[in-house]
Amino acid sequence: METITERDRKMSQRCVECPVCSRARKKQRGLAYWFVKYIENGLCPYCAAYERVYGKKAHEA
Repeated sequence: METITERDRKMSQRCVECPVCSRARKKQRGLAYWFVKYIENGLCPYCAAYERVYGKKAHEA
């Protein structure tokens, strides 16, 4: 089990505030959802931190 650091919490907050990720979580469809689900998930360190902190993917509600 991984320990969640303060850095992870700060990085996950950026994902929470990100307009693209926020829209994907809220709408659960469309271009933003597709982008976050298939593209950004493997590339964005903020989305990875979000997953570590909250235990779910950046596009999941």
